[in-house]
Amino acid sequence: MQKKSIATRGFWLMIVGGMLTGMGNGSVFGATLMCFLGRGKFADWGGWMGLAYNPVTFTGFIDWCMLVFGFAYVGILAIAFKRHDAIENVA
Repeated sequence: MQKKSIATRGFWLMIVGGMLTGMGNGSVFGATLMCFLGRGKFADWGGWMGLAYNPVTFTGFIDWCMLVFGFAYVGILAIAFKRHDAIENVA
């Protein structure tokens, strides 16, 4: 029986860990940016239903930052797992 790759064995770890870490960093980035810029041109805070994910609202911008950072971290972990697998199975 052939051994599975690290990326295959760690698929859910990659998805869950990447999204949790990325969304945490995205929320900090969004909150910091909002503290730096202030509420500014955001006419609506956007906390209800679909407005919470509309990037032109106050909350929607932070939510989009969280999603973008989450998917970016999943991608980073996917690359890291594949490269680690290549190094470990070189022989």
